[in-house]
Amino acid sequence: MDPLLKLLRDNAALKPAQLAALLGAPEEDVVSRVKAYEQEGVILGYRTLLNEEKLGHDIVRAVIEVKITPERGGGFDRLADRISKYDEVESCHLMSGGYDLQVVVVGHNLREVATFVSEKLSTIHGVISTATHFMLKPYKAQGILMSGKPVDQRLPVTP
Repeated sequence: MDPLLKLLRDNAALKPAQLAALLGAPEEDVVSRVKAYEQEGVILGYRTLLNEEKLGHDIVRAVIEVKITPERGGGFDRLADRISKYDEVESCHLMSGGYDLQVVVVGHNLREVATFVSEKLSTIHGVISTATHFMLKPYKAQGILMSGKPVDQRLPVTP
């Protein structure tokens, strides 16, 4: 992977001057490479990972296993695209194994998530079944420990 992309993936808040210093490259080159990656669709966006608990937000997340009937000529893509467009859907992935799609849904309470599943998701033509699993507590998200404690990267030294 391009070292520039790795740096941005690990910390998208780095400024072009900081990236240039870390890469030993001119700042103008870094800026043009980032713009090129954005135009090519390699970089799709930038997000900040928030600790919702510390903010006092009452957020409920659920992982939903969805079994669907693939469409002729479209496979799973059309249904996955349709499901992905709902505001409640945080992520949607095609899976191998016992179900077809893994959908992560966000709501303000259990009722909102249940209403989404019963009134929107399960009523879509082609959805065979759903199984909802509520996320109780995050320990790590997007590669970041939610405790906020830094991980010691040093190798242990033994005598």
